[in-house]
Amino acid sequence: MNKIFVFGSNLGGRHGKGAALAAKEHHGAITGQGEGLQGTSYAIPTKDRNLNTLQLGQIQRHVNRFMHFAASRPDLVFQLTPIGCGLAGYKPEQIAPMFKGAPPNVELPPEFKP
Repeated sequence: MNKIFVFGSNLGGRHGKGAALAAKEHHGAITGQGEGLQGTSYAIPTKDRNLNTLQLGQIQRHVNRFMHFAASRPDLVFQLTPIGCGLAGYKPEQIAPMFKGAPPNVELPPEFKP
């Protein structure tokens, strides 16, 4: 299977709610790993180790790292969830622009499409 579930996480890798919990239960997300490829999932941090929401600039750095990784793995399809728009509390219009110029193997969620 070449589909990767991309979810918002916290830097502590707690994966206790929302899409992070789904990633842990169904896609191999690893407790304690807050960023990167894990099983058939990829974590993009939107919260810190204490579960405080990261600032947009901090999230952007993690998104950039993800997009670089996705570009390096054209053999995989990354199914992005609307990261940052659930428990982190941001609106899609605040997060969606971070994915401008995403590689073609990144599938944006409906919330992030124009």
